Amino acid sequence: MQFDTKIAVVIRTDLEAWQKLNVASFLTSGIAAAFPECIGEPYEDRSGTKYLSLIGQPILIYGADRPALTRALERALARNVTPAVYTEDMFKTTHDAANREAVKTVMRADLNLVGLAMRAERKAIDKIVDGLKFHA
Repeated sequence: MQFDTKIAVVIRTDLEAWQKLNVASFLTSGIAAAFPECIGEPYEDRSGTKYLSLIGQPILIYGADRPALTRALERALARNVTPAVYTEDMFKTTHDAANREAVKTVMRADLNLVGLAMRAERKAIDKIVDGLKFHA
């Protein structure tokens, strides 16, 4: 199935495995919150056991170094795409309000990005992630 939109997550490649998984989880929750229409129907198995709904389209995960993450952020903003962000400082916090404060206290050019997620028209995402490779 071809979707009109793409969801892309870009994660810094030099993180520990647990950090990458944590960042991907938080960032995709931002997509789900901002775009409730991308959530599919709940799941149910043959036994009648019910399960939660998931995002109903593929999520493409790219790897990047810090400069490439900054470039992707700038490309997204130039195309009026609002991304979800995760910074290295957020690893030191324990709740959402502290995460927001960690981002709020830093100028955009100085954000120590470890991940971004965005959902937009296919062509816009393609231009934002141009030159990035899928995360290995």
